[in-house]
Amino acid sequence: MRRLMVPVLVATLLLLSGCIWIDSYFLPPPEDTAQELYEAGTDAMAEKDYNDAQEYFSKLKDRFPFSPFALKGELALGDAYYLDEEYVLALEAYKEFEALHPSNENIPYVLYQIAKANIDMFRSIDRRQENIKEGLEYLYRLVDTYPDSQYAEAGKSLIVKSRRILAEHEVYMADFFWRTEQYGPAWHRYQYVVENFSDIQDLRDYAAKRAEYSYFEYQKTLSEEERQRIQGSWIRWIKQWL
Repeated sequence: MRRLMVPVLVATLLLLSGCIWIDSYFLPPPEDTAQELYEAGTDAMAEKDYNDAQEYFSKLKDRFPFSPFALKGELALGDAYYLDEEYVLALEAYKEFEALHPSNENIPYVLYQIAKANIDMFRSIDRRQENIKEGLEYLYRLVDTYPDSQYAEAGKSLIVKSRRILAEHEVYMADFFWRTEQYGPAWHRYQYVVENFSDIQDLRDYAAKRAEYSYFEYQKTLSEEERQRIQGSWIRWIKQWL
């Protein structure tokens, strides 16, 4: 009897192992849970493997949109893009998070990161500074709406940095118009710096003096009637700012 049982047991084990092998070959592997995807993403972030982190957090967001881990994953996805210097994608992720969760406790951080991503896209002073302007809008929101946030003080420093970039851009353009003898546009650009960037003293003083030079050169190109019309407003302006 025992001799019969041994081959039966062996056959049974072989059959079971064969079934397991068939199942593992033909059946799809079990899907990761929301927690597993989130933990895999955070592990990838710790290893600075941002591409893998983006993949894990994206899967988490798509497969488990109502999981508590999905909320964390949405924010972490923005961070993964930002640290990978994919600033456009980071902006999209952060803005989507703000739109979906406007009362979330992490909104001050999100506003700060949106501003930083915009500012980090700065390349040179001669280009249009739309990202700097957008960054400033979010910084003003951060400081005004969440003044006690840990990010508000850092936001104030970024406001100073961003405003200087905008002022330098305006001065650059004004100097360009001056060099190319377009004195009217140069005058208006210098005026704009004086009127809107009084907090940046060195550039404001430079622009005020150049505005005066530009004005007198511009006057030479005008007819007598135009000269008289502009002169009154210019005198009032220069008394106000100089």
